[in-house]
Amino acid sequence: MVSPAETPTEESLSTLPAPPVTPIVVPELMESDHVKRTVMGRPGFGTKGRQIQLLTNEFGVSLKTRDQFFCQYTISIKTADNLAAEGRRSARKVLERLYQIYGSELGGKEFAYDGDNNLFTVGSLPHNNFDFTVVLEESRRVPLSPGGESLIDDSRKLSKFSFTPKTLSVQIRYAAKIPLDAIGLAHVGNDANHAQDALKVLNLILRQRQEKCGSLLVRQSYFDGDSANFIDLGGGVTGCRGFHSSFRTTHSGLSLNMDVSTTIVVKPGPVIDFLFANQNVRSAKEIDWDKAKRTLKNMRIKTLHTNMEFKIIGLSPLPCSEQTFPLKGKNGHRADLSVEVTVFNYFKEKCIELTWSSYLPCLAVGRPKNLIYLPMELCNLVSLQRYTKALSSHLKTSMVEKSRQKPPEQIRSVTKEFQKNRYNEDQVLSSCGITIEKQLTHIDGRILNAPTLKFGESEVCLPKDGRWNFNNKKLLQAKHIESWAIVNFSSSCDLSHLSREIISCGRNKGIIIDRPFAIIEESHQNVRMEPVVRVEKMFEEVKKRFPKYLPELLLCVLPEKKNSAIYGPWKKKCLHEEGAVTQCIAPTKIKDRYLTNVLLKINTKLDGINYLLEDEANPSIPLVTEVPTLIVGMTISHGFPRHAGLPSVAVAVGSRNWPLISRYNASVRTQSANLEMIDSLYKPFSEREDSGMMRDLLCEFFNSTGGRKPAQIIIFRDGVCESQFIHVLNIELDQVIKAFQRLGEANLPKFTVIVAQKNHHTKLFQVNSSENVPPGTVVDTAVVHPRNYDFYMCSQAGMIGTSRPTHYHVLLDEIGFSPDNIQNLVHSLSYVCQRSTAATSIVAPIHYARSAARQMSHFVKSDDLSDSSSQGDEGWNSVVPEMPKLDQFVRNSMFFC
Repeated sequence: MVSPAETPTEESLSTLPAPPVTPIVVPELMESDHVKRTVMGRPGFGTKGRQIQLLTNEFGVSLKTRDQFFCQYTISIKTADNLAAEGRRSARKVLERLYQIYGSELGGKEFAYDGDNNLFTVGSLPHNNFDFTVVLEESRRVPLSPGGESLIDDSRKLSKFSFTPKTLSVQIRYAAKIPLDAIGLAHVGNDANHAQDALKVLNLILRQRQEKCGSLLVRQSYFDGDSANFIDLGGGVTGCRGFHSSFRTTHSGLSLNMDVSTTIVVKPGPVIDFLFANQNVRSAKEIDWDKAKRTLKNMRIKTLHTNMEFKIIGLSPLPCSEQTFPLKGKNGHRADLSVEVTVFNYFKEKCIELTWSSYLPCLAVGRPKNLIYLPMELCNLVSLQRYTKALSSHLKTSMVEKSRQKPPEQIRSVTKEFQKNRYNEDQVLSSCGITIEKQLTHIDGRILNAPTLKFGESEVCLPKDGRWNFNNKKLLQAKHIESWAIVNFSSSCDLSHLSREIISCGRNKGIIIDRPFAIIEESHQNVRMEPVVRVEKMFEEVKKRFPKYLPELLLCVLPEKKNSAIYGPWKKKCLHEEGAVTQCIAPTKIKDRYLTNVLLKINTKLDGINYLLEDEANPSIPLVTEVPTLIVGMTISHGFPRHAGLPSVAVAVGSRNWPLISRYNASVRTQSANLEMIDSLYKPFSEREDSGMMRDLLCEFFNSTGGRKPAQIIIFRDGVCESQFIHVLNIELDQVIKAFQRLGEANLPKFTVIVAQKNHHTKLFQVNSSENVPPGTVVDTAVVHPRNYDFYMCSQAGMIGTSRPTHYHVLLDEIGFSPDNIQNLVHSLSYVCQRSTAATSIVAPIHYARSAARQMSHFVKSDDLSDSSSQGDEGWNSVVPEMPKLDQFVRNSMFFC
């Protein structure tokens, strides 16, 4: 044990205890802070690999007028009583009316409005400042019982409508000039800020263009109401196919990127039909109304009796036949007095017969201070509404399967949509001097050779099309499994047959598996209990069979294949409380291929090695095997959509057993919800000690390499956007350095930092082929960033749909890789995932980090953190619950495999 006053030495590094985690907040990088590191430029281009001709979903753009510019104006819209107008939709109506009345005074120039308080025009307006008055004729709610303020559950007011004029004052003030030629200058590194501003305006023009057509907008994607684009998924929701369109600067200049995009929308129609489908019930008696209230909130409906639109804010506390509201001047009473009337009787007296909804809750619309209750049978959900709630695993699978398109189909879709939009006829774009090519852009790519793999008995294999198998092959280092047990939560699995087949399959792969010590069936009386209770009951049985030591492996048979409620509690019990290695399965059919994949995971978790790269087994990876090198993968998993306030899960995995690049261990922490920067790489809890994730990885590297310390660290960061690159270099990398220094090290290692992105819209297609691009395809010219060091790589064979390449950005390279070396390293790291028999679409360190994040996210569900749940969503950000620690027996295993 090292006291806080001592500095850790090389000998003591391996025995440092894991101290308690004390959450800290990493400050955001402010403009006034000194930026120590900036994103590196491109040092050159790769040359290795076979040449391949490709198409990409980019349309070349030429700028004919270099001296054109945008003018930015701020806009202020206020009512007659000097209050700011509310809502973007209202502001857009005001601007439309303003242009109709005062278009000539504005020089006939159309606006691009950002939905906030900024307007943009091509060229300048006749004057810098304008003051206008606009009168709108719109429907306004006129409360019959004014003055009352109440919340949804106790409000009982109903409103009626009248069309009244609304007078608004509009101020327009000049703010800035944005030169369009900054886009061209950005290519050579000048005027980058103005270039980004100009791109934002051009993309705003594209958005506004689609908005005028009535499309649903989601960032730079748009979705129209054409029924041909709808994909019925069930559950009351529909997949809606649309398109992404955006201007971007590339190494070849300005281009228009167009991609197929899909979102989930609510199926329009009667509200009650949606609830039946969404909750999979057949009658209103079966509806979970608390769940319905959460699901319907913020959805828009249109009434059958008035044809007016409203946004749902909740449900009435009482059924329609019992819910009352005060109605003034009822039955001859004085106009200033009111009587209580039920919603049902009100509509009955208006000669609107209600049939089945009188005993159901009403929909509450309007504002909390001025509620309106509407009977459910008079309300239909309007079309093109995004469904933002969490999807079931069945709907997710259905969405993915039904929205796939093969490359030729995707090319046709994009080309047809481009022709339909007639961008070159757009007056605003034409006034910018923009002309867009009508064909997809041709580019050059290269195909890197797949690395050779080494299996047991000195057998080698060259993957074909990015894939391989274990037919007639032995695992490189197979573990002997002597003590294991099967626990069964499923009623449909023949466990005797399962155990025999696993033993037989293992023997063929070189794994000696003894007969299971125990097969433990779940008691029938426990099946209907809560998942946590079921797990506890099962472990009581396990402890009876293994009173002293748990077996090497617990094979858990789940009742459902995906999203089983048992999975999270079982994993937490095994990994956190008991230190048991476990593998969950849910076999529908017990086949050799399925069991082989299961055994690959089990062997890895038990510290076996399934295969290695030949260059890894006979160390010859340039710059990596020559010097002790730690490879790190980092990611963040944010809360489940239905639990948006849950803390985020940060994961860092690090390589071990250098010079291997296939073996990793993981370190996991929680942090504030939706925080994009990792704040727990370095966490000091005293003047000399640290409890951050990097400390865990550095200590394990030291232990597994016989006391070596990394002289080089390669960091793969998952998923951050370009605007956050500077934060990765100056916040996260600083944490890594501080963690290294806290261990008493004076000489810092060299760093290479690479960001990997999958969430982008660049696609690659083979010329004159209907197949996806071959695995190993890399592109580092033409469509890449004009200045930064980036490349696209398709390492995986796309068997279905259209492949999406991973976009790698090299932010820093102190190690000094050549472009060919770094691309080959990335490609090789896509072939080392021990649970796979195919190259992964992203490097293994990130693939493992994502897998660990998914698994550990089950540890922070609301049921597990009930002590903090009373704080509400805001409470998570002030006091972040700590991640339950992994037991020491599994902490450094590849439990995430």
